[in-house]
Amino acid sequence: MIILQGNKIERSFAGEVLFDNITIQVDERDRIALVGRNGAGKSTLLKILVGEESASSGSIDKKRDLSLSYLAQDSRFESDNTVFEEMLHVFDDLRQDEERLRQLEMKMGELTGSELDDLMQTYDKLSEDFRIRGGFTYESDIRAILNGFQFDESMWQMKISDLSGGQNTRLALAKMLLEKPELLVLDEPTNHLDIETIAWLENYLTHYQGALIIVSHDRYFLDKVATVTLDLTKHSLDRYVGNYSSFVEQKAQKLLAEEKLFEKQQKEIAKLEDFVQRNIVRASTTKRAQSRRKQLEKMERLEKPDNNAKKAQMTFKSSKPSGREVLKVTDAAIGYDGDILSSPINMEVNKYDAIAIVGPNGIGKTTLIKSIIGLIPFIKGELKYGANVEMGYYDQTQSDLTARNTVLEELWSAFSTRPEVEIRNRLGAFLFSGDDVQKTVAMLSGGEKARLLLAKLSMENNNFLVLDEPTNHLDIDSKEVLENALIDFDGTLIFVSHDRYFINRVATKVLEISEKGSKLYLGDYDYYLEKRAEQEGLKSKSAVLVPADVLANAAQDYHSQKASQKELRKLNRRLEEVEGTLEQLEQQQNTITKQMAATNDASQLMDLQKEVDHLSAQQEELLEEWTLLSEKAEAYQ
Repeated sequence: MIILQGNKIERSFAGEVLFDNITIQVDERDRIALVGRNGAGKSTLLKILVGEESASSGSIDKKRDLSLSYLAQDSRFESDNTVFEEMLHVFDDLRQDEERLRQLEMKMGELTGSELDDLMQTYDKLSEDFRIRGGFTYESDIRAILNGFQFDESMWQMKISDLSGGQNTRLALAKMLLEKPELLVLDEPTNHLDIETIAWLENYLTHYQGALIIVSHDRYFLDKVATVTLDLTKHSLDRYVGNYSSFVEQKAQKLLAEEKLFEKQQKEIAKLEDFVQRNIVRASTTKRAQSRRKQLEKMERLEKPDNNAKKAQMTFKSSKPSGREVLKVTDAAIGYDGDILSSPINMEVNKYDAIAIVGPNGIGKTTLIKSIIGLIPFIKGELKYGANVEMGYYDQTQSDLTARNTVLEELWSAFSTRPEVEIRNRLGAFLFSGDDVQKTVAMLSGGEKARLLLAKLSMENNNFLVLDEPTNHLDIDSKEVLENALIDFDGTLIFVSHDRYFINRVATKVLEISEKGSKLYLGDYDYYLEKRAEQEGLKSKSAVLVPADVLANAAQDYHSQKASQKELRKLNRRLEEVEGTLEQLEQQQNTITKQMAATNDASQLMDLQKEVDHLSAQQEELLEEWTLLSEKAEAYQ
């Protein structure tokens, strides 16, 4: 059943068309991802569909009495209530019925005979309606939703006015889910959510009974939730059946087919025009030439496919290689002013590693990054850098930019000895060209500032990159370019990111930090989820921490997201490194075995045996990694 329909919607600003000819149909239980380039008008289209803005032309028709909730990117609501009181307001009608039921129960003791029979009939009818509408479960529903959005019981009596902006937006989404509208329209719902909460939300929305329209830059989230993808362009809204990854493949095939048709038509047009030009003035052939001219006039000309959209050309290269051991952290504690967030943290970073640091919000991921680069001292523990390590840092706060500088000045002042043409070329590679380079930093959007910082980082030619949320503010196209650049990077990476799609594509290892310290997983994000689920025994579909749907599709997601020759080269490079280390360990074991055979000293034998055991443990860990890497590499053959 159709619940919302839009026909030939157009939106213009000051005579400039943002989009037109937009037709959309939303059915019950649809799970729609709305995608398109930054600036295409996705948020504007959502506002038109929900009635917050008017279209310049076209029509919107909705099912009568359609219940609809809309979450804007920074939705906030003002209230003097506490968190729990605000959630209770969703069920005001039920609570009134609940009070009436209590009154009827009290009255039962006062009546007899037919009056009591009539009262009991009324009570039974009201009680059944109350049950069907969730009257006996609404308080548990509130608790489940609040806990899912990281509002634990200690926060339920907080005033909403005391919440941070991010907490307020999370609460707005929580309230919408409790309202259970027939159509839920969400603009960037994963903003302000940590990975665990996003995983919980994915599972909830997968089983949601109403229809969904979602705009999000979180490709992993769209893959999990969406079953239909709508691609917004200036003159159309193209429909693809499938999630985001399926859409990417389908659109590439569509563009290829359109390009072939366009080229075929262009050849036909050139042939006809050539015939007309050569034959129009000759009496014997003029009629045929006129016929060809009419054919050209009637021909419906195809537009050239827009598959050459301008994309950044990011590259990161090191000026010299580092040693095999890049960084070692031993028994470290991170935090501020003696307040420990996580301990003990142990990590060994080797050449060519790409390690993603994950963990719940507030556990200290950024603090760990800043401790590694020396901005915040470890509370305790030891940090040691390897030989020839040259480190570059990306700060998610973008504080290392001077607001009054122009884009050109910002980059040139950092690399004043480089020729202007090199600076301009690098800016052009990061999508700053023409008048863009004369904009001041203060005028730039968050995404533009991110690209400028990445351009600066790319010119440092470091062999060790430490990145704190590098995909924040980037559109999907720029994220994909950054991913490919980091996959091709000939150095070592440590990064913090909430973008699971990004982690899956770039990371070769995952370091999880918690209050109890750190644990290293030798694989990508999906591998980390699988291993963590095995260790914690999370098998239930309703598990909040790692939803079962996340686990069941892990292998499928892995293949769809990492089918790239660039990644295969990186896997093979790591395989060679692991094999070389295994050979070294075997040689060390052989040497120790000979030493053991040559001595009768019991104390020395015990010490040598401990060394053998330590080397064996290292071998087992590397063999597990080698097996995993081999399986991944074979999948690309």
